[in-house]
Amino acid sequence: MGDLTLIRHNAHRVDVDGHAMLMHVPSTSLFELDPIARDVFDLSRRHERFSAAIMQQELGTQHSPDSLADCIKSFLSLDILRDAATPDIPRKIVEVTEIPLSTIILNVNTGCNLACTYCYKEDLAIPSKGEKMQFATAKASFELLLKQGYDRDRLNVVFFGGEPLSNMPLIREVVAYAVPRAAEFGKTVDFSLTTNATLLTEEMVDWFNANNFAITVSMDGPKALHDANRKTVGGRGTYDVVAQKVRMLLSRYTARPVGVRVTLTRGVTDVIAIHDHLKYDLGFHEVGFGPATSGPIAVFNLDTDALKAVFEDMKTLGRRYTEAACRGENIGFSNMHQLLTDIAQGTKRRCLAGRDWGCWRSTKTAICICATASSAPTSRPTAMSTRVSTCPNSPPSSRARRTAASSAARPAASARSARGCYHESYARQGDPFAPVYHYCDLLRDWVDFGLEAYVRIMQANPSFFRNQLEPRMTRPNSGPSISPNSGPNPSPRAATGPAKEAFSA
Repeated sequence: MGDLTLIRHNAHRVDVDGHAMLMHVPSTSLFELDPIARDVFDLSRRHERFSAAIMQQELGTQHSPDSLADCIKSFLSLDILRDAATPDIPRKIVEVTEIPLSTIILNVNTGCNLACTYCYKEDLAIPSKGEKMQFATAKASFELLLKQGYDRDRLNVVFFGGEPLSNMPLIREVVAYAVPRAAEFGKTVDFSLTTNATLLTEEMVDWFNANNFAITVSMDGPKALHDANRKTVGGRGTYDVVAQKVRMLLSRYTARPVGVRVTLTRGVTDVIAIHDHLKYDLGFHEVGFGPATSGPIAVFNLDTDALKAVFEDMKTLGRRYTEAACRGENIGFSNMHQLLTDIAQGTKRRCLAGRDWGCWRSTKTAICICATASSAPTSRPTAMSTRVSTCPNSPPSSRARRTAASSAARPAASARSARGCYHESYARQGDPFAPVYHYCDLLRDWVDFGLEAYVRIMQANPSFFRNQLEPRMTRPNSGPSISPNSGPNPSPRAATGPAKEAFSA
């Protein structure tokens, strides 16, 4: 055996309550290291390169030669170890020839009846002056989804704005068209929308209920915090009317759990108090948080210290979530729920900014259609001609080969990063592919936190994943899927369920 070297960006170790866990980055698998694998891995971290002689000298009295050889073979097969003479293998560039869509986001109106101070949409108008999407554009967009989502059984249509309820006639028309049209191809359609709730009526709620919509409400917490930024065009706070509408919605809506999305801005960062009010006082099923870090109005953005404090509070709430999950309870913390869902599923996209692990794109194949699209989108839409933005993804990486002694061939995973990462890079550095290290490091720490929580729950109450996460995986848009700076979440790919793999050399 020649000298070997550890490929550090392919393996990340997390120790949890005496369990040595190894995340295999290329396959997003999570292994528990047995004593032999743990000792070999630690040896490889101590030495930039090591030989059979060094391994025998340091580990030969603890493990047999055959056991060490089997472990080395396993690490080599997983590309955790390589020949030290050729440690760098050029990555093959994969050309993306198809973008199989699963989701279409219809920006049905640029108008909004509110004037939230931090709003990212600088050209929002009042509803009467908003530019409403026409049915011809929505119809052509759905036909594009049918065409490019040909190999998907379920498709997703997300209604967005502005305030989508300000163009309710179009929403009804799209649903009436999309359901039977998709059925012609043997497909089903899931619908979702995000709303400020101020325009909700009982009749609307009943109609959404009949059509199985996934509904997320934008709300920022107790009255003082909510009213600080979420105001009417005339400058009045909106908490009272939103809370009234929410209570009506939650009392009538039974089709799916209703979630709430909170925008954290400077001065509105009390994660615990906001969660508890929205979850326990108002009764939302899940509460998710999105920190504002790179919006166009800098006064509302969280600076580095504030963002660190927010993540610490989210970890405090995450510990509450983990303790409850070990007892079989779900406290409705959407960011944590999504993080564990991604870990259980194997959702991963390597960061294009060049970071080694911990910051991955979610598995999304979505296209967003603006209300002002000048013509129907084509199979190759361009922002100039139709103001259509696409979010393609490269093909998923292949699963790693399992070692012969693996207890089960079920994948676990890394977690996804904030969906706004490209924008974060561009806003701060003028380059969408440049790493934003303060955010990357926080997210890497968040991933580690999620892995620790995952292992603890697996040890104490593995049925939690079956009862709480698997239904979420198999029901597209069954509730809000919100991580920092995330937007609408399309249906996840099928998962085999959470598992801990015993890495036995």
